[in-house]
Amino acid sequence: MIELEGVPELIDPVMVAAFEGWNDAGDAASTAVAHLDREWKGEVFAALDAEDYYDFQVNRPTVWLDGGVRKITWPTTRLSVVRVGGDKPRDLVLVRGIEPSMRWRSFCNELLGFAHELGVELVVILGALLGDTPHTRPVPVSGVTSDADLARTMDLEETKYEGPTGIVGILQEACTHAGVPAVSLWAAVPHYVSQPPNPKATLALLNRLEDLIDLRIPLGELPEDARAWQLGVDQLAAEDSEVAEYVQTLEEARDTAELPEASGEAIAREFERYLRRRDGGGPAAGSGGHATESGESYLRDTPGAPGGRSRPPMPQRPESETGPGGGPAAEGRKDADGTAGGGDAGPGSSDSSDAASEQSETPRRPETPEPPRNADPSDSTGPTGAGGHAGPGGPAGPSDASDSSED
Repeated sequence: MIELEGVPELIDPVMVAAFEGWNDAGDAASTAVAHLDREWKGEVFAALDAEDYYDFQVNRPTVWLDGGVRKITWPTTRLSVVRVGGDKPRDLVLVRGIEPSMRWRSFCNELLGFAHELGVELVVILGALLGDTPHTRPVPVSGVTSDADLARTMDLEETKYEGPTGIVGILQEACTHAGVPAVSLWAAVPHYVSQPPNPKATLALLNRLEDLIDLRIPLGELPEDARAWQLGVDQLAAEDSEVAEYVQTLEEARDTAELPEASGEAIAREFERYLRRRDGGGPAAGSGGHATESGESYLRDTPGAPGGRSRPPMPQRPESETGPGGGPAAEGRKDADGTAGGGDAGPGSSDSSDAASEQSETPRRPETPEPPRNADPSDSTGPTGAGGHAGPGGPAGPSDASDSSED
């Protein structure tokens, strides 16, 4: 049985999870959960045993100095909890870690044990994948679930995907079989500029999460970071006529495919979000910490916790050395299968048919042209290593048949 000392009874708790690796293109999903943890100053209350789930030759521990004393940080998955204040306080249980190397069923069962003990009412898993989507358009975010009733009540898509999957799909199915409502939110990252970070995709995930759980999320510098990122990519595209022409073709295909979806309902959602931010409606983004009945905070700022933000680097021109996923093999940020780019024979860049078959309801877009020479065509479908990870079948929005949704 899981012991949760010092954690009081939670209010309408929602678990929000993201995992670095295969299902985290541009680090968009893991950065979104890190943003929530930083803005609301969550404190870690539990961590899974790294020995049980990680291959340390794939995800290596790091050594660092603390006042002259050498310490080791082990790759793992950590859980923190925060309370969002306001008229209707609500708790979030944040799960952030690395896709495990082994024992996925035990891994999911352990997370479900925490969800049960904490009384979690909904699990939301964030993911990001590479797709044929232009950087100049809003980031497509698809919400999928395996629960038909949940799909109807929350206006989600019921997943039909079949094929290789990552820990996002496994955890969602584990929740469904355990009777815990679960939703996956997938953001599409342009395959021709897949290097992390991608603040625009992170921002899109947080906006969709905000709508899903009816919660006002403080965005901090993310909107400014997203604008800076897009300007940087615009500059790169302007310097290369082939890339500019390719982006224009993607824009035309996206706009054509999405004409039927420019509905009054979509416009109303955007307007509601605007009003919520202008008027401070909904649960307010209260100060960090988790208030007890006495009004005192039992969560404190964790010394050494990630605090300040750095401006995202200028996106680099995609080169051949980035590997088949478009993402560089960053040190210490590799896939669970041990590869730094492209995965093994299972979740490789050849999964275009898998991604395209997941969601038959998604409107198909016009035929996608061949990308320019300096953009690797394989980036548009398969997962990468550390730099961008497309789960087969993870949705990149209705604009592309290959951008379909994973469970």
